Amino acid sequence: MGLSIFLSLPIILAKQMQSRTLVMLNAIAIGILVFLLADVFSDVAPDLYPNGSYIAAPTVAVLFVVGLVAAFGILFVAEQRAGREKDVSPRGLALIVALAIGFQNLTEGLVFGSSWAIGLTGLLSVIFIGFFLQNVTEGFPITAPFLGTTRPSLGLISLFFLIGGLPTVFGGILGYFYNSVNLDVLFDALAIGAILYAILPMLKAAFRPAETRDASIARQQLVYLGLLAGFVLGFLVNAI
Repeated sequence: MGLSIFLSLPIILAKQMQSRTLVMLNAIAIGILVFLLADVFSDVAPDLYPNGSYIAAPTVAVLFVVGLVAAFGILFVAEQRAGREKDVSPRGLALIVALAIGFQNLTEGLVFGSSWAIGLTGLLSVIFIGFFLQNVTEGFPITAPFLGTTRPSLGLISLFFLIGGLPTVFGGILGYFYNSVNLDVLFDALAIGAILYAILPMLKAAFRPAETRDASIARQQLVYLGLLAGFVLGFLVNAI
């Protein structure tokens, strides 16, 4: 599960792509991240609102807000201190996305490890296949910031993929020996905060005006289509 993210490399390392393809792939990556936001929140919602209640559990709610604000705030302060007041660099944005996906995969590993510990062998195969397929799609959001720029080295891409994928393994080991609601909530909140921070500059770049009005309209249409395609792709993979 942790290394299945590398299966997206053949497409990502394609040498030449048309500008329309680049716009579409970037929008698909954003759509996948939007789905991940919904997916992660759906994981934490039962803990926030136990027994179908519309009133959040106070302790869990505070922990969730602290984790979300901490992730968003720390990334914001780090970027400001780095002097990037206008745009986040592609490498910095890719790292942020990788960290966000890493937090999300850490919670998935916790689910896998805890299920293994209590002997739910039948459920393990379902969890494994679902997370395996979902992790394959996560290579696109990580490398999306580099689309249309100088292609990063294979070593740098591999490093970011390990940051995003290996937490699945660490979470599985941790979940096998120890797991708690608070851990799940904290890591989910960190993932949501980091994904939110990453999506904003990606959307800004996606909707940047083109040279002409007609070209801008065509670009926006591609972005909307790509966003929908990415969200649906994430949904279908998760549903399988």
